Amino acid sequence: MELYRVRQHLVSNPIADVTAEVRARLDAAELDVPRGEIAITAGSRGIANIAAITRAVGDWLKDRGAKPFIVPAMGSHNGATAEGQQNMIESFGITEDAMQMPIRASMEVVELGRVATGPVFMDKFCHESAGVMAINRIKLHTCFAGAIQSGLTKMTVIGMGKIQSAETFHSTPTPVMKEMLTQMGQVIVDSGKVIGGVAILEDGFDQTAEIHALRGAEILRREPDLVERHKAYFPRLPVDELRVLVVEEMGKNFSGTGMDPNVIGYRGVKDYDGTEDPSIQIIAALRLHAKSQGNAIGVGLADFITRELRDAIDEQKTFINVFTTGEMIRMKIPATLPSDEDVVNTIRGRYGDEGWMFIPNTLHLEELYISSDLRDEVGARNCDVDGEPTELTFSGGRQQLAFA
Repeated sequence: MELYRVRQHLVSNPIADVTAEVRARLDAAELDVPRGEIAITAGSRGIANIAAITRAVGDWLKDRGAKPFIVPAMGSHNGATAEGQQNMIESFGITEDAMQMPIRASMEVVELGRVATGPVFMDKFCHESAGVMAINRIKLHTCFAGAIQSGLTKMTVIGMGKIQSAETFHSTPTPVMKEMLTQMGQVIVDSGKVIGGVAILEDGFDQTAEIHALRGAEILRREPDLVERHKAYFPRLPVDELRVLVVEEMGKNFSGTGMDPNVIGYRGVKDYDGTEDPSIQIIAALRLHAKSQGNAIGVGLADFITRELRDAIDEQKTFINVFTTGEMIRMKIPATLPSDEDVVNTIRGRYGDEGWMFIPNTLHLEELYISSDLRDEVGARNCDVDGEPTELTFSGGRQQLAFA
């Protein structure tokens, strides 16, 4: 199969000195920092510079007389165990030695209040602290669209609320999740425990583009504007329709659902979708990234996978995460074939060689490969398409496409 290499002109806006920017934004926010122990949240996403940002927040708090510590805050992720969640943040470089702060991991929670679907909780260490500083990246949510999606509110509601608050949130019908997130967020704000938050925006190349420091009481009001700013950076596939999309790697470090529904145009939620283009007929996923630590939520969004990916799945971790969300489609095992080569050739035999795209994952979309019939459409969408084709080859059953 002949493929053409494509380079998308994504928005690039990297911050030169992330640590200095964090400190400057926190200085400008005029936060009321109480003396005593302050909890800093650490989530499960592969956020650029997350270790440096977390350390900078901790050092800034120390300069103001506080005693910061880190709390793994990721709902039901990584087996919904304290050990598993601490292992996850340590894999991002957030260790006690590197941060010069203690890590306190627990799945114990304190109930703060109730909403229509159930109670709202907070991690016990956060609740016992003098205050909480939330850190998270602002992104489009993988289940729904709304003014507030994935960011500081979600971190305080579901991250700090552990599996218990995640179950309350995901008991909500998907079309009204956006309202429930706001309602649960208000319970957290009313507790008075969150003194502030550091919101991160990343550009089209997964680089830290903006840092925003918010007072706790203004998170719900200001986060919608940050979601809109994020949309200007968010990379998408430069097509309206595809016959076949091949995703080299999926995983939690790329998206909360392994493959971002806002990129592939499919959420895997019964009776609800709410995504924009593209429309894709067949999706193949070839590998699960090691940083996902066996959690293959979103594997059910694919139609074909390799045996390598199938064998990398930790079914217990995946089950806990998927069952908590309630969308069991996202865990269903697709047709499994021995290798990349078998997957590609099987699909070609049924669907031919037109309408194909190969991407490294759904987070890094600056470089991709397309079949020849897509050249005109892609070339008209702020992309450069190589003039000469690349032959798709395999070695040991693995595809040999080179991504940046």
